[in-house]
Amino acid sequence: MISFIKDNNKRGTVGDILKNKIMRGSKLSIVSAYFTIYAYKELKEKMDCVESLDFLFGEPTFIKQMNPDLMKQKEFTIEDSTYEINLKNRLFQKSVAKECHDWIEKKVNIKSMKKPNFLHGKMYHIENPNRDPISVMGSSNFTYSGLGFGKSKNIELNLEMQDKRDILDLKNWFDEIWDDKTGLAEDVKDEVLGYLNKLYKENSPELVYLLTIYNVFSNHLEEEDVFLEDKIGFKETKIWNLLYDFQVDGVKGAIKKLEKLNGCILADSVGLGKTFEALAVIKYYELRNARVLVLCPKRLGNNWSQYKENVVGNIVEEDRFSYDIMYHTDLSREAGKTEYGLDISRLNWGNYNLVVIDESHNFRNNRAIKNKQTRYQKLMEEVMKKGIKTKVL
Repeated sequence: MISFIKDNNKRGTVGDILKNKIMRGSKLSIVSAYFTIYAYKELKEKMDCVESLDFLFGEPTFIKQMNPDLMKQKEFTIEDSTYEINLKNRLFQKSVAKECHDWIEKKVNIKSMKKPNFLHGKMYHIENPNRDPISVMGSSNFTYSGLGFGKSKNIELNLEMQDKRDILDLKNWFDEIWDDKTGLAEDVKDEVLGYLNKLYKENSPELVYLLTIYNVFSNHLEEEDVFLEDKIGFKETKIWNLLYDFQVDGVKGAIKKLEKLNGCILADSVGLGKTFEALAVIKYYELRNARVLVLCPKRLGNNWSQYKENVVGNIVEEDRFSYDIMYHTDLSREAGKTEYGLDISRLNWGNYNLVVIDESHNFRNNRAIKNKQTRYQKLMEEVMKKGIKTKVL
């Protein structure tokens, strides 16, 4: 039994009707809440040969959201959110948008209802040269899934009209709204073309770079200064006031990440002052009564000890740093004292609030040693996992 219901399931699709019935010289009238470029792409061969299309948006919200100046313009609904937009599809999106723009400019008239929630029905009317007209009414929007294309099809309820009187009456109804002079609908073709122009236009490398940077760091720009209510005197410390502006940004970023994620990597290039940034972070936590451990290679021990010793030439002596210093190799020892006087056998490894690891790439591999705990294992099991919550820089 032939069914004239089109449901995108077992009874056919509106997309198939449009593909099979549209021919060269067709005149189309469509009512839909949405329009997407991928629905056009699927019907491009047919749509390009029509004489004209009058497209009426039944939902003005779609047009009002169509802001060509939005930062996230290419995420807008006109792309078809349910379309399976993989990398390949993304690569030819500009081409589809450009072709759709040119087609609309030449052959399509577009209007929109002014009042929201005022027209809910969907309609597709086809007038072919020397043929009886065809009309479909129901629920399918002019979208990729709404017309029944692809795997993720919407279940719809549409009816292909059979009575010639009803088909004529449906077209007359459309014309009454389209030609209304009381303000039911308004012309929005320029808005649609403007959006499509933004969708396919080539952006300068500078703009792409700026947009990328903005999206990567926008959350940080909107966050409040972590020291906005500085009640511990951190900004009065010597080390803070020795920092350059870019180091200040680095310290703020590091502390934010330590507070949020309990870990952070300072990865500035050689010579940009990572040690001073780390010292500032250490001082911040020392002022909050945190116990700090610095782990470094033996050859860099003096780099750290000079900033906590009561000696002439210590430029941050007034900050009175109190962090412990140990060498990477001290993690492999079971007893004895470190070069800075710590008794390894009695050390409470799990009592450090912050561990600063200089040259941390030395811990990138965990090479197993038979019947012995590696320094990597000691760091993870004894320092970080045991005892109090430990942050790592």
